[in-house]
Amino acid sequence: MSFLARGEAGNPWFSWTYVQDNYDTLRDALLDHVVITVWSVAIAVVIAIPLAVLAYWVRPLATPILTSAGVLYTIPSLALLAALTPFMGTGRSPVIVALTSYALIVLIRNALVGLLQVPDDVREAATAMGYGRFARLWRIELPLALPGMLTGLRLATVSTVALVTVGAIVGSHGGLGSLILAGFRNNYYKAEIATAAIGCVALALVLDLVLIFVSRALTPWTRRRAA
Repeated sequence: MSFLARGEAGNPWFSWTYVQDNYDTLRDALLDHVVITVWSVAIAVVIAIPLAVLAYWVRPLATPILTSAGVLYTIPSLALLAALTPFMGTGRSPVIVALTSYALIVLIRNALVGLLQVPDDVREAATAMGYGRFARLWRIELPLALPGMLTGLRLATVSTVALVTVGAIVGSHGGLGSLILAGFRNNYYKAEIATAAIGCVALALVLDLVLIFVSRALTPWTRRRAA
């Protein structure tokens, strides 16, 4: 039985009329969702890559860094948002801070694994050619670790798209999650709930596909190796 058939006559699970009448609202919610996702992941990348490099260079720090990021990831999203809201208000800021903290563990772990998988003979050859630590990192190790780092970026992005919806519970900036919550509050308005949910899934798929193409463009040697 289809979603439409299960809904009442005046409250279907999907309605083109709802989409047309609320196009501006849907567009604004989708844009808000994208902005929060991009900012959260971008800030997480800026923080995670230096931490991964630090853990790579100073191995005793790897466990504390990963453990700290893991602890942040285990904090329930509602509890973290509720703790941040009194200090940061109900705008985008607490949502972005919370989502950034959740993305860190995935990005740090994948970047560190990628760096650790650089072959020893490659590092030794670079050192023999006169590369210093920073030059070797920038020109040899980071490029070779890029496939793993991009995998972490994909995972962090998709999970962040899903978590943005939670922000609607503590404020007005929850992207498409605001519409899902509004649908439940508006006498269980099924078309609003389903449309926002489908939009969230579609956004995650689109961003994942974009990152796949970016990854293939930046790491052409991985395709040649597979062939």
